[in-house]
Amino acid sequence: MLNYWRQGRFSGLRRMAVLEKTGHRIRLVRLGAAAAIVAVAAIGYAVLAPSRVATAPTQPPVPVAIAAVTQQPMPVRIETIGTVQTIANVVVKSRVDGYITDVLIKDGQFVKTGEIMFKLDDRAARAQLEQMKAQLENAKRDVARYKPLVSQQFVSRQVYDTAVANEQALQAQVDDLQAQLSYYTIVAPIDGRAGTINIKAGNSIKANDLPFVTINQISPIYVGFTLPQSELPGLRDAMAKGPVTVQAKPNGDDGPAIAGKLAFFDNSVDVNSGTIAAKAVFENSQQRLWPGQFVNVSVTERVDPDALTVPAAAVLVGQNTSYVYVIKDGGIAHMQPVTVARTIDGVSVISAGLTAGERVATDGQLRLTDGSKVEIRSPGVKPDSQS
Repeated sequence: MLNYWRQGRFSGLRRMAVLEKTGHRIRLVRLGAAAAIVAVAAIGYAVLAPSRVATAPTQPPVPVAIAAVTQQPMPVRIETIGTVQTIANVVVKSRVDGYITDVLIKDGQFVKTGEIMFKLDDRAARAQLEQMKAQLENAKRDVARYKPLVSQQFVSRQVYDTAVANEQALQAQVDDLQAQLSYYTIVAPIDGRAGTINIKAGNSIKANDLPFVTINQISPIYVGFTLPQSELPGLRDAMAKGPVTVQAKPNGDDGPAIAGKLAFFDNSVDVNSGTIAAKAVFENSQQRLWPGQFVNVSVTERVDPDALTVPAAAVLVGQNTSYVYVIKDGGIAHMQPVTVARTIDGVSVISAGLTAGERVATDGQLRLTDGSKVEIRSPGVKPDSQS
């Protein structure tokens, strides 16, 4: 019985051992199969990868237009906004009481100095003047009559002096009436353009009452503008060397900028804004500048004779700095940071980053990266991919 149990026990242990060995072999087979699959995949990748890299297409050259960095005279300008202002503005009023008989100008008419614009009824003034003239003539005769009699003592000196004083008083009254009579004919005090006529013929007016019309001088004319106080030293130096050129461009005017000269700047800086007021004078012979008009103003302080310049289209703006693409090394684009001093009429003045003679991309550079191969084309010609 004991032997039977031992045999059964040992038989069970052998069966378990066989099963464990069998399971181990199964696991080894599975691990070996997985390793084989990985090895085959690695061999396949190693075989196929070189052919894939070898057949990858290369990037084609980027078509760009280029321009050379040049040295040329460039002005130093201050750009601002200004308003057109009249040098002279006259509000015409009557200096005497009267009745308007004639209005000889029209709304908006250009008038010349001394041109008759209004006439007032002067009949009463003329009658009074004639009366005074008659009294003056009589006083003159009295003086002429008394003068020889004084030396003969037929007339006292006091009587003669009274006659002379009377003559002088009447002469002064005649002169005053003649001046007042001229006020009944109202003439243009300046050359300029008349505005709306406020008083029509047939109205009675009083001295210094309602304005008849306002006349604005059109030629020459001022353009007023303000500049930062930091520009004052340069402006003063420029004016000390000679006339400072100022250009004005009216909004909506398709013609060329109008040239004038800086007339003066104010005698103090505005403490609230830190600016100084200035005015430029323009002949305005074509009357393109009109009072109250807004204009773009450009003040030329000086001219740099040898400024480094590139077309403004070549300059790109990055997060931290401006840059251009310099083309060199057989057609390779290199990103180059630059410092732009100013841009005038589509030309940028470069103060740092470039040298004369270098070539920069002016069109197509948005497709470039540092080290890109380029194909130089004529300016204004689009590549096939952009046509």
